[in-house]
Amino acid sequence: MKLKNVLIALLAGCILASCAKEDLQISQPDPDQEPLSRQEINEKVEQEIIRQQSVFRWGQAEEQLLWSAVVQSDSTISIGYQPAGFENIKERIHEINLQNQNWKQARENIIRTALSGLPGVSRNDILLQEDQDLPILLLKLSDRTAIARLRALPEVRYLEPANYQPEEIARRSDSGCDVVPASSIPTADYTTVSPNVKVPWNFYNANIPAAWNTSTGAGIKVALIDTGTSPNQSKLGSAFNSGQSQGRTISRKGTYVSSWWWWASPDGPDDQCGHGTQMAGLIAAPRGSGGATVGVAYNCNLLAIRGTGDVVVNGGSEKDGVKDALVIAGKDSGVKIISMSIGDVFWSDTVADGIYYAYNRGKLIFAAAGTSLSWTSWYGVIFPANMAETVAVTGVRDGSSLSRCNTCHSGSEVDFVAVMQRSSDNSRTSLTLAPSGNTPAYVGGSSAATATTAGIAALVWATNPGQSRNQVLNRMKNASQFYPSRNSEFGWGLIDAAQAVN
Repeated sequence: MKLKNVLIALLAGCILASCAKEDLQISQPDPDQEPLSRQEINEKVEQEIIRQQSVFRWGQAEEQLLWSAVVQSDSTISIGYQPAGFENIKERIHEINLQNQNWKQARENIIRTALSGLPGVSRNDILLQEDQDLPILLLKLSDRTAIARLRALPEVRYLEPANYQPEEIARRSDSGCDVVPASSIPTADYTTVSPNVKVPWNFYNANIPAAWNTSTGAGIKVALIDTGTSPNQSKLGSAFNSGQSQGRTISRKGTYVSSWWWWASPDGPDDQCGHGTQMAGLIAAPRGSGGATVGVAYNCNLLAIRGTGDVVVNGGSEKDGVKDALVIAGKDSGVKIISMSIGDVFWSDTVADGIYYAYNRGKLIFAAAGTSLSWTSWYGVIFPANMAETVAVTGVRDGSSLSRCNTCHSGSEVDFVAVMQRSSDNSRTSLTLAPSGNTPAYVGGSSAATATTAGIAALVWATNPGQSRNQVLNRMKNASQFYPSRNSEFGWGLIDAAQAVN
């Protein structure tokens, strides 16, 4: 009897404990209904990047992860849309008319769906922007159910947080902006040619000076989408036509909005970083005087667009700025080549829409394969260089065998490489224009390799301006070291510019 009483007591205790546990669970919020912390988001994203060995795509993210990223940023989402049943948007994005009734209905259905279940919230409360050229909406929305409903709509092509960025990337966003003239330049790092300019040492690795006997890029316009150009660098201003560089044009535009207010306007073409000025120098610096460096295509025309504030395209205003710059370059019938020494480890569908638009209008788009951060130790090719519509370029050291530069990415998506770093000294890279004056600055990474290769493309295109993008690209491939094969890390390899122009 005593044992029976003990068992009953134990059973009662277990039941009470169980009830208490159930009560405790009921009183706790469902973890799936609470947003993940920024640390948890970053860990999941990094795990996915390492697992995939590729860039992270919000389109493949589970609902809680995407919603958490929206909540943990500024609740701004970018939505790509289309009429239900519309096909082949990538190939047709440059020819659609957003004022057609079916496109208007698609927009209205998205906004209606976003507002359903949100009493007291109006259209003006959530609609921040309607893109006038591309089917993209910018909404202010943090309700998880509303976001889930939108993702399920046939009119929604993609939905991504506009402004989420891990702290590591945010801290490194000014990477590439510490531009100063070189205090000391070994004479082995340049050759002086007439009238009085310095040819960077690495130009000879691509046989660029020999190519100048055939082409200097005259008549070809290159669009540079970067951080702008310095108003204090006369070689990209009043002296753009000087010496043996004559009869060409330079245009400067700005699409980047530095203010965090979404209604603010772009703040102009002036480079506040230095990176864009350096890339412009590599592509198009004049063959003038004063001892400055010369560009690869020193007679090409240049359209320099400030689409971003730094080299990492991670903020919403930077994605919008780059997207808008791509549309401008795409609409410009004179532009043949686009050079983008910028990118991110996050795929941006917003920027991708701009790439599709420009590509469909026949532009040859070069993009940097990437420069290492702790997030990118996998050394894969970053976005947008990993897109099929872009030509990915990375940098290598000089020497008898190819070896990527100390911060450069490589991988199967790489198409070409360019020498831009001494194997004996990581700090001795290519030479280019500084933000002001004639004293050159050093610049390296896949950024320098990309701008150099874009310049070579201008040399090739100038030999026959009527060529198509594919014809120019094939001539570059045919003049590369590995052709007709591809290297698994370095694509077609180094380009012989003299062979390509002939």
